[in-house]
Amino acid sequence: MQLTVARNRTDLVDARGQGAVALVPTMGALHEGHRSLIREARARARHVVVSIFVNPLQFAPGEDFSRYPRTFDADLEICRAERVDVVFAPSAEDMYRPDRQVGVHAGRMGEIVEGASRPGHFDGVLTVVLKLFNLVQPDVAVFGQKDAQQLALIRRMVADFDLPVEIVGAPTVRETDGLALSSRNRYLSADDRQVALTLSRALRAGAVEFAPSKIRAAAQAVLDGAGPALSVDYLALVDPGTFEEVGEAFKGEAVLAVAARVGATRLIDNVVLTLDG
Repeated sequence: MQLTVARNRTDLVDARGQGAVALVPTMGALHEGHRSLIREARARARHVVVSIFVNPLQFAPGEDFSRYPRTFDADLEICRAERVDVVFAPSAEDMYRPDRQVGVHAGRMGEIVEGASRPGHFDGVLTVVLKLFNLVQPDVAVFGQKDAQQLALIRRMVADFDLPVEIVGAPTVRETDGLALSSRNRYLSADDRQVALTLSRALRAGAVEFAPSKIRAAAQAVLDGAGPALSVDYLALVDPGTFEEVGEAFKGEAVLAVAARVGATRLIDNVVLTLDG
């Protein structure tokens, strides 16, 4: 199978084959987590498109846009190994007009939890995802559960705009020690990595409890135990449909989410729980 690299809308039209298309949007620096998304896409469609685009709209001033890992040649090798049909790798100039004015506003859900720590981030995410949907015209799009709030917002956008795309959430892939795979993990020193494991340990500690207050307290205790080496942005137990904090009587699925900085690296993680109220 020959891999096609498309740089613009015309290339995509020329490369698109007959049959269902699954899209895996990425910012590159692909790892085993991305491979799992690609395999899920392959199971659901005849043709798989992987987009590789470091989206400037979702980085605030002072965030790591300039140093975000860019490993395009290695990414292409992974795509070839996973039998991807098309890699869509546009430039920022191809994606955004210099006089661009209109974007997607993520609403209330985009302003809380992760959105409170990164104002405007989800506006940028939804804008680029909507553009990718318009350009690629996929039948299915696959996203990772690790970015749980992003996944929830994309589902909300698809519902609100009546977009003809099935959104699939794929499970978080972890290292054997529990660390959630992330392109930013490569920034961690050996010592940083040991501290970073606090996030998954905190989630596991919360997951064995049943009442929201005890879930939060158990996870927070683990985070506190890491001391100053870990700077916590938030720990939240939320409704997966709205990302509002759940009350003590809440029943059903909830997401326990955490974000923290280890050195200069910001990491997120989450686990889905079922609460009986």
